[in-house]
Amino acid sequence: MALHIILVHPEIPQNTGSIGRLCVSTDTRLHLIHPLGFDTSDYYLRRAGLDYWERLAPEHHASWEAFRAAYPNLPLWLFTTKGERRHTDVAWREGDGLVFGRETQGLEPEILAELPDRHVRIPMRGTFHRSLNLAQAAAVGLYEALRQIEAW
Repeated sequence: MALHIILVHPEIPQNTGSIGRLCVSTDTRLHLIHPLGFDTSDYYLRRAGLDYWERLAPEHHASWEAFRAAYPNLPLWLFTTKGERRHTDVAWREGDGLVFGRETQGLEPEILAELPDRHVRIPMRGTFHRSLNLAQAAAVGLYEALRQIEAW
């Protein structure tokens, strides 16, 4: 049973391309929640994903509700800068889903309200930061989960 990365309304094709490459390299399932801010045939998406994108079969979902209907029992962790629990404090398990919002706004309040006890943050140091880049955050979160479940 693989881990899942769920991208809700991603806007920047290069980030999604990089995350696709990450998913192929870690045997992780990628879910794309529409609407997307780009077309999946986008040059920049495929350039960032290189030939990895050809080996990826991302699942497309028309909406968050459609995704939840398709995977009602998937354990989800919502990544947000406002989360109280660090990503290293989650007891990750095979089959967990790591959910990330759009680059400019994060996850929508309705989604965050749906799972209030499943908010996760990646700590940051310094005084000037809003959030990590989406592809960086996905890699940090995913590799911590893989480390814990020893999926090597």
